[in-house]
Amino acid sequence: MAEKNNANIGFEKQIWDAACVLWGHIPAADYRKVIIGLIFLRYISSAFDKRYKQLVEEGEGFEDDPDAYLEENIFFVPEEARWKIIAEAAHTAEIGVTIDNAMKAIERDNSSLKNVLPKNYASPDLDKRVLGDVVDLFTNNMNMDDTEESKDLLGRTYEYCIEQFAEYEGKKGGEFYTPASIVKTIVAILKPYNNCRVYDPCCGSGGMFVQSVKFIQEHSGNRNSVSVFGQESNADTWKMAKMNMAIRGIDANLGPYQADTFFNDLHRTLKADFIMANPPFNLSNWGQDKLKDDVRWKYGTPPAGNANYAWIQHMIHHLAPNGKIGLVLANGALSSQSSGEGEIRKKIIQDDLIEGIVALPTQLFYSVTIPVTLWFISKNKKQKGKTLFIDARKMGYMVDRKHRDFTDEDIQKLADTFTQFQEGTLEDVKGFCAVADLEEIEKQDFILTPGRYVGIEEQEDDGEPLEEKMTRLTAELSEMFAKSHKLENEIRKNLSAIGYEIKKQRE
Repeated sequence: MAEKNNANIGFEKQIWDAACVLWGHIPAADYRKVIIGLIFLRYISSAFDKRYKQLVEEGEGFEDDPDAYLEENIFFVPEEARWKIIAEAAHTAEIGVTIDNAMKAIERDNSSLKNVLPKNYASPDLDKRVLGDVVDLFTNNMNMDDTEESKDLLGRTYEYCIEQFAEYEGKKGGEFYTPASIVKTIVAILKPYNNCRVYDPCCGSGGMFVQSVKFIQEHSGNRNSVSVFGQESNADTWKMAKMNMAIRGIDANLGPYQADTFFNDLHRTLKADFIMANPPFNLSNWGQDKLKDDVRWKYGTPPAGNANYAWIQHMIHHLAPNGKIGLVLANGALSSQSSGEGEIRKKIIQDDLIEGIVALPTQLFYSVTIPVTLWFISKNKKQKGKTLFIDARKMGYMVDRKHRDFTDEDIQKLADTFTQFQEGTLEDVKGFCAVADLEEIEKQDFILTPGRYVGIEEQEDDGEPLEEKMTRLTAELSEMFAKSHKLENEIRKNLSAIGYEIKKQRE
């Protein structure tokens, strides 16, 4: 049985289920801050406690020196913010004030967290008894030892809760969360390596960075060798990303504040090895009129009503000489000819930048139901002049009535298909994958819809000769037409009878 990505969520679900009781009358976005903040506070306090014990054992008196923590990429936690203080106050009326004061103290002693942490725990809308129960859950069920499983537990809990919030918040949830299976697919295909620069210009809560570091670590790399750069325009989402990076121990440069990537590019000189992104779909009113002569628009000025090709060109602008991009876009970008988009796409294709296009199944996102595609763009393709097209619309499984997900085997199949293409060993599979050269794409008017290239899946031969099958199907169709006409006459007859009865009653 294929391993499914929502497995092994025992503690994460415990936290979520307990926290759901807190929901009460507060909006989902505020509730999200409460839970995410508690996870963060528990994490940095645990990391601090471990380092504190090490320093005490060394006996050199550095246990109260913030620099002794900073050098290990650990936040210094002042005494009033340590988890033991929170735990002791769990079932007092002052628990909310105690947590708020802890958040303020951490921000005071760690400049990189200034104005990042939530401070709404004293709100009268929060049931303090339930808040104390959630604190107990963190206190009693989490032992921070040296195992990788334990180290990863809070990070997974954070990720799981973000996913649940995305589902509950619907469309707005998509602003901060990209489904894990999509992120894993992008990372598995791009294969980030040691000492690389990873960039996401619309990073949400930072999921692309988490998976990139995981991939490198799992493939015998050094997780600390990755340089992470991101930017996010939404203030609350930027704060979530900052906390997520801290929980994961990822030293990320997300800029000193939230900012619009088009108008205030915080990484203006960056040339990244890997760019991974899920930009807002079909974003209108993005400010094109004020950016018409921007240096990033190498292939043409994007239309004012849709930022898809603004995002694509922004990312290409930030690519290193051998850099690669993996991004999610709405399907319209594959074929649109309006407002110059077709011409921009044509020039990008002619510059031999499009390495692969993957059509995804519907219902992968909590926030939108429109079909989407993965684009893979490379500055120095292994297969010059060729593009891989994959139709993955039949892949995955339904988690529930509304949501689809990929299995690990699905993700590996897509990654392996790309590897075979890059190595020149891939054979076309009708209905699934095909390799096309520039001439073939030009014949399709530079439209990149995978279905045009992969064709229709070949049907299994059922042993029935074609002529016999046609005769049988034609006979069956004629029979169905006859039944249809008979039913139609019955309906007309009944309606006529009803009309007659109505007329008779009126008389």
